[in-house]
Amino acid sequence: MEVSRIRALRGPNLWTRNTAIEAIVHLPESERDISRLPGFEARLRECFPQIGLLQPLQHGLPISLADALKAATLGLQAQAGCPVTFSRTTPTLEAGTYQVVAEYTEEEVGRLALTLAVALCQAALDGTAFDLDDALRQLRNLDEEVRLGPSTGAIVQAAVNRGIPYRRLTAGSLVQFGWGSQQRRIQAAETDGSSAIAEAIAQDKDLTKQLLDMAGIPVPRGRPVSTLEEAWQAALEIGLPVVVKPQDGNQGKGVTVNISRRDQLEAAFATAASISSEVLVERHLRGLDFRLLVVGNQLVAAARRDPPHVIGDGERSVQTLVDQVNSDPRRGDGHATALTRIPLDDIAHAKLAEQGLQATSIPPRGMPIILRDNANLSTGGTATDVTDDVHVDVAARVVEAARMVGLDVCGIDLVCDSLLHPIEEQGGGIVEVNAAPGLRMHLAPSYGKSRPVGEAIINLMYPDAGEARIPLVAVAGTNGKTTTVRLIAHLLGQQQLRVGMTTTDGIYIDGQRIDSDDCSGPRSARNVLLHPEVDAAVLETARGGVLREGLAFDRCDVAVVTNIGQGDHLGLAYIDTVEDLAVVKRVIVQNVAPRGMAVLNAADPVVADMAGICPGQVTYFARDPQHPVMSVHRAQGKRIVHVAGNDIVASEGEFEQRIPLAAVPLTDDGRIGFQVENVMASVAAAWALKLPWETILAGLASFAGGVASTPGRFNRFDYRGATLIADYGHNPDAIQALVQAIETLPVQSRMVVISGAGDRRDEDIRKQSEILGGAFDRVILYQDQCQRGRADGEVLAILRRGLHGAARTREIEEIHGEFLAIDRALSRLEAGDLCLILVDQVDAALAHIAARCASVAAG
Repeated sequence: MEVSRIRALRGPNLWTRNTAIEAIVHLPESERDISRLPGFEARLRECFPQIGLLQPLQHGLPISLADALKAATLGLQAQAGCPVTFSRTTPTLEAGTYQVVAEYTEEEVGRLALTLAVALCQAALDGTAFDLDDALRQLRNLDEEVRLGPSTGAIVQAAVNRGIPYRRLTAGSLVQFGWGSQQRRIQAAETDGSSAIAEAIAQDKDLTKQLLDMAGIPVPRGRPVSTLEEAWQAALEIGLPVVVKPQDGNQGKGVTVNISRRDQLEAAFATAASISSEVLVERHLRGLDFRLLVVGNQLVAAARRDPPHVIGDGERSVQTLVDQVNSDPRRGDGHATALTRIPLDDIAHAKLAEQGLQATSIPPRGMPIILRDNANLSTGGTATDVTDDVHVDVAARVVEAARMVGLDVCGIDLVCDSLLHPIEEQGGGIVEVNAAPGLRMHLAPSYGKSRPVGEAIINLMYPDAGEARIPLVAVAGTNGKTTTVRLIAHLLGQQQLRVGMTTTDGIYIDGQRIDSDDCSGPRSARNVLLHPEVDAAVLETARGGVLREGLAFDRCDVAVVTNIGQGDHLGLAYIDTVEDLAVVKRVIVQNVAPRGMAVLNAADPVVADMAGICPGQVTYFARDPQHPVMSVHRAQGKRIVHVAGNDIVASEGEFEQRIPLAAVPLTDDGRIGFQVENVMASVAAAWALKLPWETILAGLASFAGGVASTPGRFNRFDYRGATLIADYGHNPDAIQALVQAIETLPVQSRMVVISGAGDRRDEDIRKQSEILGGAFDRVILYQDQCQRGRADGEVLAILRRGLHGAARTREIEEIHGEFLAIDRALSRLEAGDLCLILVDQVDAALAHIAARCASVAAG
């Protein structure tokens, strides 16, 4: 077994809507049926008893080693506690080669699971040992390390429940919610609405106390100190017992409470000073430790925190009792679990000594043994939900405290006897105000109700109950994608929306190109959705990106599939047929929002069939309204866009909107057939987005379709009375569409300049020149800049074969170099001629042509 080309599909893909690991697996003949591997399955199950049933590719087919690998990759994750369910094995046309797919929730965990699954299968093949416990331990540890912590995870889950998309911006807890101009960000439980000033105030415990005291909020008396002597003097002034804490600490680190002797203070000061240069000494308030969570202007949760402790049973030692408590699966070493393990460190030993105990002591039955004075969960404490007990005056006080500091999400530490009565009546006080408070004590308290604090934070960030999305259109197909994307973006721009657009020639934000590469993949799409100045997104969605990573979004409002035709890029990445290609292209249709719309070419049967997998509605477009698909759809009262006479017509039920082709410059009064189709698709998309018809009509009228708006798409130039047309057509369907458009133009003689992309199949390259041979008198073949794996002159030879026996072509030349070929063509043109130039380096070639035309015009 050989595993290659491992990919992480980070969004909806051709296999599943979930994230997944995909691998190419090559098997020798003997491994394509595990029944031919004596004892393999028994050894596999001995190594991994929970692997479950091994499912064949199809009913009745043998189970291959690839099927075992699939089951192991998924099963190992499931046994490690990852919520995964989907897996699949699919054979390719290459004998013995399979695509293995398994869902993951964390990419690194999914990759490790695949690696361990390979090792498991190899161990079963070789009859060697496999350490399952260690494999599961690795997966669990990695999952705990990379997954979101409980606080961030709860907020993210609340967003997901609301339908709000999210994206992790770092390996840590920095997360973006929403798209474009609707985005907000959090880091753990801190929102982008929390100012740096408020956070700095909260970190300065003395300043926080001063502000609260000014507002009349009860706080313990105290002051900052820099030396041990100052600390002891402050303690005597305040009155013992006292609390010593770092001036800018957090999570209870370095806090020592209930100090009543000089030796205790010396140890406490050293601990606090190791964390902060300034140390705070304050009066020790007697009472219980409460944490209250304020979100916005509301108290949303409260918990009583109890210090880490165990209860004696008269039989076991303190050490054994602590070990038993720490064996609780809810306890871990960090913040990823509901509780933290109780440490038996120097602080715990000192606390035991105060109680006359050691770790080896066996306390009497029922005796509580306190292992720390502070009750932070991060040091092993427990939490009991007491939200329902909070007195209205207490709630008002803590909300006021949060507002005084300026925090929108705030954890208030309050010491008092009970939350059932006002703070002042008990002599209690607020001892700390915390930015980015931990939420796990409210999400999974040791005792009592869980509180929906993640939901409260999301509702604070998005109070309008929306999904924080911007209009999103995805466009796929073989030809016409880029023009359709540009036109839809132009129509949206007429609504004063700042549009983010991805195409094969770049990323555009509000009309400005910020990247000039081929940007039709998911990375570029994610960049657009990340941009804070994007109000709507129109994304060209190419096959390559879908195969590499899946989609950059969970769902779209409109999915447009222009056509499939004879396909393009066939024979690459195991996409060998038009049907295979359609499976990739339809991914955007499968992920239309339930209230969204798929815009499908009814004249292309493969595209029309995609309607059956669309979760939303469908608009069909085609020139002929009598096409069976169109007429049935219209009869059902559903949307169609077609051509009637000299108009494009949008119809639904009794509604009809006519758009004169003469008012749509892109179509050249309807003579450029493929542009008419692009316009119909764009109109249907704009209609689905509920753009006003007057806006659509104005946008169509102002979209001229020249080099500036659609570079490389039927761009016209005048050269000494001859017509030049530059286009990026590079597959048989595109060439055929160009020929049909050119047939409508009255000219004397026709010339074409063409090359071929080396990564296409021989038959696709040859077909292009076969089509051109029936429409052009002269052909200039050129070898482009990148041969894409072909030998020198190989592509030109294939093109020549396509011209063999051509019905019209009488002259064929070969030129090495795109610009030399263009110059050669221009030198042979006469007034009234037409030259089609199929450009490769679009921007550079168009600039070259424009410069030549300008120099001739200037005389």
